[in-house]
Amino acid sequence: MNDPLKPSACLAAAVVLFGIGCGEANPPQPAPPKSPQKKPETPLAPKSPSKKTENPPAPKTYLRADERAAMVARQLAARDIRDVRVLEAMRKVPRHLFIPEGRRKEAYEDHAVPIGHRQTISQPYIVGFMSQALKLKPGDRVLEIGTGSGYQAAILGELAKEVYTIEIVPPLGERSKALLARLGYKNIQVRVGDGYKGWPDMAPFDAIIVTAAPPEVPQPLLDQLKVGGRMIIPVGTVRQGLILIQRTETGYERQNILPVAFVPMTGEAQK
Repeated sequence: MNDPLKPSACLAAAVVLFGIGCGEANPPQPAPPKSPQKKPETPLAPKSPSKKTENPPAPKTYLRADERAAMVARQLAARDIRDVRVLEAMRKVPRHLFIPEGRRKEAYEDHAVPIGHRQTISQPYIVGFMSQALKLKPGDRVLEIGTGSGYQAAILGELAKEVYTIEIVPPLGERSKALLARLGYKNIQVRVGDGYKGWPDMAPFDAIIVTAAPPEVPQPLLDQLKVGGRMIIPVGTVRQGLILIQRTETGYERQNILPVAFVPMTGEAQK
């Protein structure tokens, strides 16, 4: 066995014949590094001691964007919500901020969530379905009866020019008003009061959406709907149905859409 510390005879021959070595005894020393030549420095503009450099403000973003995207893809687009503007609005609006902190983990799940005062924030699919049914245009004026959490109003605020929303429960109305203002919705007006009679001084409206179920459609709301306008409303007591109403030159066309379960409309509707 060859000594592992000595080259074999063949390897020694190769060293003689070809000048190849496993390691050079006296390897050439590298030339000392040259001192880099300094380039003339460009003088910096003097900084003002009284002013700080500020970064431009970042665009407003909200947490849980991935959850909103998944909600839109799985619960809306995968079903029958096709309106691109509705999908984009629901991808944008931070639904979890409209839900009490103790229930926010449920914000993007496929069901309604309690918000206190025996009220709920509707299932995402229902919000998308009702919004799509109105076929809103950017210049439209919308009346909402039943502000609740304010989430549906925020979606409408993304789709229409002006939104007028009424909430009969004062704590909910005030909370929604403050939150919508904090989120920058200057095109949404919130009023605390009974929505049964609508908002006559701002009528007529291009669209009306009702998020609480009266026993029958309130006549004042029909009167405040513009000719060509659309209303979507849950109607009924024990059994409820979602109804789409369109006002024509000669009257109203009604279409029963699907069974639903909304909280009942209170106030004048109960008399």
